[in-house]
Amino acid sequence: MHLRGLSTKRRIRVTAVACATLVAGLLSAPAADARPAPEPPLTTMSLKSPPGGANVRVLIFHGSAAAGDESPVVNAAIEAIERIGLSGPVDQRFEVEATADASVFTSETRLGGYNTVVFLTGGGDVLDPEQEAGLEAYMEAGGGFVGVHDAARAEPYSDWFTGLIGARPAASSPTAVQRATVEVGDRRHPATGALPLEWKRPDLWPNWVKNPSGDVHTVARVRESTYQPGTSANGADHPVSWCRDYDGGRSFYTGMGGTVSSYDETDFRTHLRGALLWTSRLVRADCKATITGNYKAERLTPANQPGQNDQIGEPHGLVTAPDGRVLYIGRGGADSSRPVITDWNNPDVGKGKGQIHVYDPATKKVALAGELTVFGNKGGGDELVKVEEGLLGIELDPRFEQNGWVYLHYTPHSGVNRDTRTAERRVSRFTLDLATNRLDLGSEKVLLKWPVQVHSCCHAGGGLAWDSKDNLYIATGDNNSSGFSGGYSGNNPQPNFKGVSFADARRTAGNTHNLNGKILRIHPEPDGTYTLPAGNLFTGRETDEGGGKTRGEIYVMGVRNPARISVDRSTDILYAGWVGPDAGEPSPTWGPAKYDTFAVITQAGNRGWPYCMGNKQPYRDRNLPDPSQPLGWYDCDHPKNESPNNDGLVNLPPVTGNNIWYSPQGGAPDYPRDDNGVPSYQKDQATYRLPWLKGGGQAAMNGPVYRYDAAGSSAVRWPAYWDGKWFVGDFYDADQPRNAVVMDPRTQGSGGLPVHSESLKKIVPVGNDGIKNLMDWKFGPDGALYVLDYGRGFFTSDAKSALWKVTYQGGGPTPAADRLARGAQ
Repeated sequence: MHLRGLSTKRRIRVTAVACATLVAGLLSAPAADARPAPEPPLTTMSLKSPPGGANVRVLIFHGSAAAGDESPVVNAAIEAIERIGLSGPVDQRFEVEATADASVFTSETRLGGYNTVVFLTGGGDVLDPEQEAGLEAYMEAGGGFVGVHDAARAEPYSDWFTGLIGARPAASSPTAVQRATVEVGDRRHPATGALPLEWKRPDLWPNWVKNPSGDVHTVARVRESTYQPGTSANGADHPVSWCRDYDGGRSFYTGMGGTVSSYDETDFRTHLRGALLWTSRLVRADCKATITGNYKAERLTPANQPGQNDQIGEPHGLVTAPDGRVLYIGRGGADSSRPVITDWNNPDVGKGKGQIHVYDPATKKVALAGELTVFGNKGGGDELVKVEEGLLGIELDPRFEQNGWVYLHYTPHSGVNRDTRTAERRVSRFTLDLATNRLDLGSEKVLLKWPVQVHSCCHAGGGLAWDSKDNLYIATGDNNSSGFSGGYSGNNPQPNFKGVSFADARRTAGNTHNLNGKILRIHPEPDGTYTLPAGNLFTGRETDEGGGKTRGEIYVMGVRNPARISVDRSTDILYAGWVGPDAGEPSPTWGPAKYDTFAVITQAGNRGWPYCMGNKQPYRDRNLPDPSQPLGWYDCDHPKNESPNNDGLVNLPPVTGNNIWYSPQGGAPDYPRDDNGVPSYQKDQATYRLPWLKGGGQAAMNGPVYRYDAAGSSAVRWPAYWDGKWFVGDFYDADQPRNAVVMDPRTQGSGGLPVHSESLKKIVPVGNDGIKNLMDWKFGPDGALYVLDYGRGFFTSDAKSALWKVTYQGGGPTPAADRLARGAQ
């Protein structure tokens, strides 16, 4: 039996019916007259490609397997689509025909005249085998399909139709109309580009037997926390509308539209209109951007040769050059063949090599550009043994192609005082020979230097980034231990080494006169000096409290370990992520658990550490004479630095809430608050406001905001769908984030939560043989994503330490420009 276009299950079903008929005939009819039952006729439809034409016509099919009157929902939908076809620009209008007669799918002349077929069916087996074969032939010829709500229940035996729709509703989906929030993640598709970021509307919300994300391009999701999804809930990733190029044609499905009132909504009709324009070939759209099979992750660097760091050091940061070269640094941990000196009596304690490598895409080869002698090779252990100093950050001058200038953020070994266990951090400018990829170590110009204590570790920061005005942002860490505060605020003033506190972050991050635990902003000058741009948090000349208590370089204070920062140069908005302290659970006595944090920073400010975390959740103060006894809660709106280790202002700028925070318990934990605004910090009372995000072992790794180059010609650039999305990730790859999020411009600067999130774990692949330990990620000029995998050990490089490249392979929007119904657009 040969039925063109039939799915495997459909073929099996038809064959089984035919065989059963044959057996019945043999048993009941006279032997001489017994014949096999006739096979269904061969599908021989020959449709022009693509179906339809410039006189765009849309077919609405509303046949149902159930007997009875027509559904009011179907009638409302037909009327709405008819109105859509008569509205809008003249060149986007179309004719509509509605039918319940499935024989249309076996008529070449009728079916071939429609640009799009819309299914409004109430479900069930609505097409016989020949009719389904006709629909398959129509799609293979380049037709368009729109399925609405219960269309996902049609043709339940057909694998092909399941693929056409994308998913099947769970039997236990909610049956009541509920108001919910739809997250509209695709800001470019004609079906969603004009919709609200957060679209609140009533409807019936199906759950899916199998989540289609990654197999289809999801344009909108429903937020389950805003309604009751029932026992078959899909969780934080609950697609509700999606599309894809399927079997030669274009398919769009929405699970919305289950109520009569849906079709009276202007926004829902806009949604349908966009779907119809794309499937009818009136406009082009990208329905491939989040299909994971369209991405390729390729490891660029092989493992180091034994005893050498010829390919990579201990990965710690990367930057891409305009010509496509990738420069990446090694912090200073040596390979396992080299000694690690931990004895402070030894002059070589912690001595390591901070390495700069250059990957050249033209030759696909790596060059070791240079090595700095750093304090950074002291191995692991507890916070009073190990060290995370070394070569911490890299950036290229905005005119790198002309001058070869490279900026490095590092801790020189020559600056270590072994007696006081203090060191110097600096940001220096070096010159790279652009022809040979060799760094001239003698060309160093020290822009900025400041003291750090290195008796304890581990929060060195290190990120560097430029804005469009050539201001350089420098992320410095708060190198203090929270272990003497139970893993909470890190505000114990008592422990010190030779007079230098190492457990009181009020001395550093919370201090207006200290450059640690900050994001600095300076304007480097050609002679190797710098000036201060207007708009920093302080000028350095404040007269408050007697004067001399601020530093003009500070743009952001109150950050703990901002290892990765980025600036979107199209907006000059700063994005940052930092690692939190070590408390595994919240404490009603001391405050929140460890929060790793991401923030959109639109202006200078105070981000809270060590006084407040998350969305302005305060810690408890502690002070001498007995730091083990809790004092009052910090006031996030009027924080005071009353530490005996503070040499800056007592009265600090108010804390700005952060956009993303997560603990081992989950994403964005929040608690009921008392009359003074203090959270209960009772674990069983927590609400997790970002359910897509979880923690555990956690180390926030901020990523870039992607900007699509519409004028570019790169075949591997990520598509325009990702434009404006912010990439947030974690060093670890289990339940931790690796997501692209959409922010609301109206609220992002004041701590507004993301309005949509897209998982990247199948695109930037996790797992031991993938990119398991994400250390840095940036887009190159070719629009590909470059990623550093730290490797599987700590304080060293190993065979998994590598530079990766993630490229897009899916091609451009569809339909092809020459297949548009009414000419190129």
